Amino acid sequence: MIEIHLILLFMITAAVIAVEVKDLLSSVVAIGSVGIGLSLAFLVLKAPDLAIMQLVVEILSLIILVRATMRKDLPFSISGRWVFNTFATIFFLIVFLTAAYIALKNIQSFGNPVLGISKTYIDKGMEMTGASNVVAAITLNFRSLDSLGEAMALLTSVIGILAVARRIGYNKRS
Repeated sequence: MIEIHLILLFMITAAVIAVEVKDLLSSVVAIGSVGIGLSLAFLVLKAPDLAIMQLVVEILSLIILVRATMRKDLPFSISGRWVFNTFATIFFLIVFLTAAYIALKNIQSFGNPVLGISKTYIDKGMEMTGASNVVAAITLNFRSLDSLGEAMALLTSVIGILAVARRIGYNKRS
């Protein structure tokens, strides 16, 4: 459980940085790292569906916020911090690739589930639901509210993107 404590420490640090930093774009990036940390916490807690959903919503929210702040604040283009930006990008790329390598190396082989509930779904799903298809039984009977929640979160994200990305209309004059 040390992993979850490190991730929570990372999220708290990123949240404090987001509040204390002076420019808006850096604050948005720090808030995005909090969301990515939450996605990692979901992965550590063995909830990959929540992790994927959090990652999708976080990326879409980050796109919206970056687009909204790019018009207001451009500190990297006028301050000459290209050396710092380059090294920070390389550092985070190395950290990301290392974490991805470790995560992919530790994935269970296909057919050997980590949790025992999947065996129960496969063995007793047909008789518990009366369905003729195991996948449909799992999706519609056991996971229906979760699927509905994910669909609503995606719909809300798309509506948010459309609201921010739309062009402001013009007033028709009579």
